Amino acid sequence: MADDSIAVVDLDRCQPDRCNYECANFCPPNRTGKDCIVTREEHYDDPHDGGADQIWISEEICLGESCGICVEKCPFDAIEIINLPQELDDDPAHRYGDNAFALYGLPVPDAGRVTGVLGPNGIGKTTAVRALAGELVPNLGAVDTDPDWERVLDRFRGTELQPYVERLRADEVTVARKPQYVDAIPDRFDGTTRDLLERTDERGVLSSLIDRLSIGPVVDQSIDSLSGGELQRVALAATVARDADFYFLDEVTPYLDIGQRVAAARLVADLADDDERDRSVLVVEHDLAVLDLLADTLHVAYGRPGAFGVITDPKSTRNGINEYLTGYLDNENMRIRPDSITFEEHAPRTSTAGTTLLEYPDLGVSYGEDAFSLEVDAGTVYRGEVLGVVGPNGIGKSTFAKLLAGSLEPDEGSLDAPLDVAYKPQYVEADQPMRVDAFLSSITDEFGTSLWNTEIRDPLQLERVMDQRLPDLSGGERQRVAVAATLSRDADLYLLDEPSAHLDVEQRVRTTTAIRRYAESHDVTALVVDHDIYMIDLLADRLLVFEGEPAARGHAAPPRGMREGMNEFLAELDVTFRRDARTGRPRINKPGSQKDREQKRSGEYYYAPEES
Repeated sequence: MADDSIAVVDLDRCQPDRCNYECANFCPPNRTGKDCIVTREEHYDDPHDGGADQIWISEEICLGESCGICVEKCPFDAIEIINLPQELDDDPAHRYGDNAFALYGLPVPDAGRVTGVLGPNGIGKTTAVRALAGELVPNLGAVDTDPDWERVLDRFRGTELQPYVERLRADEVTVARKPQYVDAIPDRFDGTTRDLLERTDERGVLSSLIDRLSIGPVVDQSIDSLSGGELQRVALAATVARDADFYFLDEVTPYLDIGQRVAAARLVADLADDDERDRSVLVVEHDLAVLDLLADTLHVAYGRPGAFGVITDPKSTRNGINEYLTGYLDNENMRIRPDSITFEEHAPRTSTAGTTLLEYPDLGVSYGEDAFSLEVDAGTVYRGEVLGVVGPNGIGKSTFAKLLAGSLEPDEGSLDAPLDVAYKPQYVEADQPMRVDAFLSSITDEFGTSLWNTEIRDPLQLERVMDQRLPDLSGGERQRVAVAATLSRDADLYLLDEPSAHLDVEQRVRTTTAIRRYAESHDVTALVVDHDIYMIDLLADRLLVFEGEPAARGHAAPPRGMREGMNEFLAELDVTFRRDARTGRPRINKPGSQKDREQKRSGEYYYAPEES
């Protein structure tokens, strides 16, 4: 194989008992008598990393991606032959074994600063963090030898990583980590919020964290009674409360509203900016507006998920995000995506002049005396439009969705429109012990048709998870399957509650595209509740804005245009955005900055352009 190629075999997908070794039988080197593709039993004296009858590929003999016959012949998509970027001069920082995932490069923790990592899921970010936390000794691609820190130090000697690796080798780095999937916390901890936080408060800052993250109302509640947003803030508080040298925060924004996201970003920034101790903070985050606000420097991660990942040298946060969106890395001279992700100053509005789908009257619902109540002003929803729904958590957005879905009856007003509604809830359950393909095919007869594949399967990247069981899916995979299931139903109105949770940037754009195109091509209406400003900006024709007092009372005004709606919503949060001059993406202004003050005076909280 060429030096710039690797072979990856997914052992979870390799099923030799269900094939005839087409990969080996059609392999050109094999047909000339060479042992390019053999069973692992034939290659290893003691087979490991999978069954003895699964395949092993010689990267020295393989002809590389230009051949690709084994990739095409494998009936289970278990093989990838990949040409690596020519700019990769070094061996991997770590590889999990022969024909396994390889990670090139590591991020550089910077004392007193927040370092961001931006890239797709499955690209090696967690592997990098395990290495930096000292949980994994990088093997530098030498999978048959025991890794040791002396070799790692020699590899990174003279680089920015050398001082950090020296401390790791001396066991002088303490680590605090916030997990990615906070909804699993109740399965691991039994007790109240206070019990958990007091156990982790090594810095004596608990009362301040409770106040800054607004979790006072839940400190005496059982962990298993908390919502996703409450769990996210409690997990962040528990991590930040620890006294550590290196903090790793894996996704701080899922289930948080925009105000809570900004508060979390400011807290993380303050953690690093501490004169008493040099703390390094590494944040993996897919909400670009928040990443832009909190990160001092940024590493872009790219590659092919599940096969190989590359972590670039640090960039300025603005340039790193912009290069990621345009799909071209300047310093690396590398195209990582064929198309740019672009933003429009005004979302498309053609559908708002179309046929009326629903005219709803003033509505009211209450959960009891001294409990939450919601008032909804009368409004009109048009056929074929995408209506974005924004507002703080606990303000009634999901309640409104349930009213439209018919799963909740209003106390005031009535909804008599004969609408078929498909509803994706905020928290996706996937405990049915069935395969993804069986689950989706049970929903629609269109499953597997060319149209269904084009509109739903392909943009949501579901092909490789079709043979997996629902309980085995990751959070992002589960989310995409839930969106696919919702869009697969025959309905007039599609209600999707926070479809961006646990999706990376690429997946969010693909999901956004799938929802928008489906609404347009089928002349149906989508109502999307989400806190990701980028996603709403790309997706929505109009906005439905909720305001009030979270957990006490909520109010929804009639749907309105994007500009008017965003200005109203952000004014309530006292947050301003500007548009990046290069990409048009929304960027949060630093509170109190000249731009922030100017926009507040003019009433333009969202659409003000940025000076180049």
